Amino acid sequence: MKVSCFLSAQFDPAADAVGGIDDVLAQAAAAEAAGFHAVYLGHHYLAQSAFVQPIPLAGYLAAATSRVRIGFGVLLAPLLNPVALAEELVSLDVLSRGRLTVGIGAGYRRRETTAFGVAWEDRLARLRAYVPILRSLWNGETIDISGSWGEVPGASLALRPVQPGGPPLWIGAFAEPAIKRAARLDAPWLIGPKGDDADLAAMLAVYRDTLTEHGHDLAREYPMSREAFIADSYDAAVAGVRPHLERQYAGYKSWDDAQGLDLDRYLAEDCLVGSADEIVAKLRRWESELGITEVSLRLQFVGASQAEAMDQIARFGAEVIERVSGPAVEGAR
Repeated sequence: MKVSCFLSAQFDPAADAVGGIDDVLAQAAAAEAAGFHAVYLGHHYLAQSAFVQPIPLAGYLAAATSRVRIGFGVLLAPLLNPVALAEELVSLDVLSRGRLTVGIGAGYRRRETTAFGVAWEDRLARLRAYVPILRSLWNGETIDISGSWGEVPGASLALRPVQPGGPPLWIGAFAEPAIKRAARLDAPWLIGPKGDDADLAAMLAVYRDTLTEHGHDLAREYPMSREAFIADSYDAAVAGVRPHLERQYAGYKSWDDAQGLDLDRYLAEDCLVGSADEIVAKLRRWESELGITEVSLRLQFVGASQAEAMDQIARFGAEVIERVSGPAVEGAR
């Protein structure tokens, strides 16, 4: 089981963004030192927080680290031109010396698609089309491509990725049609930060059945993101993280299509919250029963202190990562 860290590069508009980026940089360095497998960045436009865009930030993090992988969880690919996206991501793969992982998603805020002149329904068609375009360009092929974004006869990239075939390409999805879409595209499904074990098992069955139906190999990465907090006990962990999640999800409710949630149930069933022993047991259960291969943890929240974030990174490194870093358990995939 690989344990990774989601970095929240968004700040109060009244705060010092330069200082905030210094904090994010320190978190990435601490995650690398603590043994985390990767650090991931989110993506939004027109956010209420001061949101640092992930593609330039990924290049900044690549220069400041040497081992930890750098990725997106997720990048809103349909809002961007696929040729620009292919070139910028291959550039990041070179800048990171082959440490890039690319999670992409269709997005869920109409305000963003409207701002970029992308029809709401077209974002799904773009996502489906972009995956083979990116793969072909990264593989060194010359292709004729066209779509609502533009047209390029004989498109090819002279810049080659460090990773053969380009960086790993994952697709974030919540709803069943989107999960099936990821499987049809032969892309690992990046599981979002909600769903209890029963929900995950049901949706993973749908995903794996669709992979099999289309002749794709079940042996692959099964990544998942979770909200997380470690303390000496479950009650102490809940007390520590509850104010952050209340503030975070209150902010989500103000967005176009975000929904509220039962926070008590969410903490108990969906999140990775508790003592080190409880967290390790849950990670091992996800690994053995669901076949999860990597979990990306949000350990820093908007409004939380840098000291708390650094403490969480250090505690997960010292108390959890080494205990779950053995080989993946077979039988659930």
